Amino acid sequence: MQYQADVTIELKSGMLDPEGTTIKRALEHLGYETDNVKTAKKYIIDLQADNIHDAREHVEEMCQKLIANPIIHNYAITLRELQ
Repeated sequence: MQYQADVTIELKSGMLDPEGTTIKRALEHLGYETDNVKTAKKYIIDLQADNIHDAREHVEEMCQKLIANPIIHNYAITLRELQ
């Protein structure tokens, strides 16, 4: 079966986010008031697996081995079956 995984990677609380800080300052210079700006990355991964449980395991492995640094990142996975 074919699945699509949406993986969102964010910095853990307390980690410096220079990109978010820069965007916040730029928005304020444009006249927009913001309390905070956090950056995140989203990856969309299409994969084959026997079932959704196996698909989730594969994507978890991908995140732990390559996509996210578990020391500084949190990640969330959303899976859906493709027709």
